[in-house]
Amino acid sequence: MRRHSTREFFAPGRSLLLATLLSACGPRAARAETSLALKNQSWQEADQRVRVDSQYAQLESDLSTTTHVSAMGLIDAIAGATPTGEKPAAPGDPVPTAHMQDRRKAWDFTLAHQFTRVNVTVGFANSRESDYVSNGWSLNTVTDFNEKNTSLLMGYGRTDDRINEEKLGWTVKRPKTGDDFLLGVIQLLDANTSVTANVSVGLSRGFMSDPYKIVSTTRLDLDPGFYYTVPENRPRRKDKVSLFAGLNHSFERVHGAIDASYRYYHDTFGINSHTVTLLWLQKLGDHVVLQPSIRYYRQSAADFYYFDLDRAGIVTTYEPVLGETGTGQAPFYSSDYRLSYMQSLDLGLKMVWTVRPWLALDAAYNRYSARGLDHVTPQDAFCRANTITLGVKFTY
Repeated sequence: MRRHSTREFFAPGRSLLLATLLSACGPRAARAETSLALKNQSWQEADQRVRVDSQYAQLESDLSTTTHVSAMGLIDAIAGATPTGEKPAAPGDPVPTAHMQDRRKAWDFTLAHQFTRVNVTVGFANSRESDYVSNGWSLNTVTDFNEKNTSLLMGYGRTDDRINEEKLGWTVKRPKTGDDFLLGVIQLLDANTSVTANVSVGLSRGFMSDPYKIVSTTRLDLDPGFYYTVPENRPRRKDKVSLFAGLNHSFERVHGAIDASYRYYHDTFGINSHTVTLLWLQKLGDHVVLQPSIRYYRQSAADFYYFDLDRAGIVTTYEPVLGETGTGQAPFYSSDYRLSYMQSLDLGLKMVWTVRPWLALDAAYNRYSARGLDHVTPQDAFCRANTITLGVKFTY
């Protein structure tokens, strides 16, 4: 079953490409070196909901002082219960859930080369689940100006996905494509301060509905008083724009640094969101760095989100054949809580211990909690989760 978790540490195809799109922004080593990072992450939602265990490996190597390669692979194992979108049987009852179980395999490869003033990075990514295959590639450049105090970022990424679910009676695969463009700038203000600003635009086309989410209605126009559950139906296109601003500043006296950012997002589904992230890096001695963090997120509801279709007066497109799901034709409707008016908070603490110049260990804990704000969607639809991450990195 295709995964739709709220976590972001290991995200599917599109996020792999976004990481590729931004990878050239990182500093390159002054000398050629190779590193291998291994991580294990466990995401566990409260009330025995979804659990995801992930294993991650990344190999990076400086082929020369101007050429860098990176290869990443991960495996996700997911199992648990997730809300279907159906209304509770009676007011106050728990939201209906369905069991899900799947395994995802993904990989990502990037090649970067530093020319005189321009760093060029190309990337390829693939993510596979039992019912979902995502392929993508990306190209980005970082061009230095003003004696390397100013850098211009330009990037493009494309995904080509195929969704298939034989268990639901599908006889054809549903396609979905995405094109993402990034334009930004990094400005060094002084030896300790830099600011970042960028804008990204995305165009998605194809099957946007979640094949496992349903809506419930009495459908009085067909059979008065009879209760129906039918697949949700989202538009077949989505355009989005995101504005990002970030600040990095180091405080030499206390051996610390702050990384602060704000992002505004808007899409044609009608969702507007605001994300504020604060990360503090505190050096303790010569070998340990602590990284407490906080991330606050708030979004408006999609134009077609309805917890109660009958109360909203929405008449669904009746689809008696189970395999016919998500027509992409109006009217549009979804009861997926992730499209509702909601907010979330993520609190984290990470420690990195450089045991030896060639060996580093890291451990992180994150507490994620989401809450609905529309006073209609039951609060037990929104998830609360703990994430534990352990990692080791070898450099030689």
